[in-house]
Amino acid sequence: MKITAAVVKEKGGSFLLEEAELDQPQPQEVLVRIVATGICHTDMVIRNQQMAAPLPMVLGHEGAGVVEAIGNEVTEVAVGDHVVLTFGYCGKCSSCREGFPTYCEHMLEHNFAGSRPDGTHRIHQHSTPDLHDSFFSQSSFATYAVAHENNTIKVPKDVPLELLGPLGCGIQTGAGAILNSLNVHSGASVAVFGTGAVGLSAIMASRVAGATTIIAVDINEERLALAKELGATHTINSKTGNVVEQIQQLTGPGTHFAFDTTGRPEIIRTAVQGLRTHGVCGLVGVTAPDKELSFGPNDIMVAGRTLKGILQGDSVPSIFIPRLIALYQQGQFPFNKLVKFYEFDQINQAAEDSEKGITIKPVLRIGKVEA
Repeated sequence: MKITAAVVKEKGGSFLLEEAELDQPQPQEVLVRIVATGICHTDMVIRNQQMAAPLPMVLGHEGAGVVEAIGNEVTEVAVGDHVVLTFGYCGKCSSCREGFPTYCEHMLEHNFAGSRPDGTHRIHQHSTPDLHDSFFSQSSFATYAVAHENNTIKVPKDVPLELLGPLGCGIQTGAGAILNSLNVHSGASVAVFGTGAVGLSAIMASRVAGATTIIAVDINEERLALAKELGATHTINSKTGNVVEQIQQLTGPGTHFAFDTTGRPEIIRTAVQGLRTHGVCGLVGVTAPDKELSFGPNDIMVAGRTLKGILQGDSVPSIFIPRLIALYQQGQFPFNKLVKFYEFDQINQAAEDSEKGITIKPVLRIGKVEA
């Protein structure tokens, strides 16, 4: 079938809206008419080739839409269902079977290879014969996408579908880090470094978890003000003095938990030093390959601290995404306050606004709920 897709053809290039051909779904696949899709930092990382993935490619990995057709082995969704698309995973390796699909042993093949794991393609274009697709098993910067059944999550029809795409990656990463990975407990203290979509989601989730001291750390005063609105009890502008000392003034011995979304080694070091005894620091920020962490082993060992790497908030999406939607419906997780909508042909403006920090979570409107 014919679709319109946003194609990135070269490193740092613009998104070009072009016509392409999309395959019908294979037996375990789902055809989704995309209603909206979020723009995530990872899309920009691949466009700018800060991580290895082949170009040209159709990116997009926070899709939300309506099921149009299903393969003959699909049982989890039906035609007409509203769905959110998330990351791909094999479902068969030891990590997947143990309930950790975010650490799938075949994560690269299912998300970054630019094709299905067997090397075949879902999207084709005569003018670009080497076009790559299946980004995060979806490539949702398009009017239609084909995804696998296991990364297609059915969602309620009484929630605005155009809002839900970011739950498939950035927002589930921040919220899941707090609720799943770090398991923040009632009465705990948390310091969140970086107040983008991931960090602000972590702040909202910390309030849901019952944390009583929630510290947002950033240099953007507008973002810090929004953090207070969303649940932060305190804010620290890291330009205004020693952050560790300010955390200790607020908490005494330091925080139970720290969460870094920046990937910057000097900030991670600050996050660790701001922990109390037996504190845990979670890491989700993508760090450039040539960067290394630098602090003394005693910073970890003597205080019994823990550094924990986190992917996708350690989420089982079919469980966690509906959980976040339920919290949103109850007014406990107002992630809609992070979103700004753009039309599909404004994709380059949306990407620019995201990179400049003008927009926290850009969401592209691509289609209508009812076609």
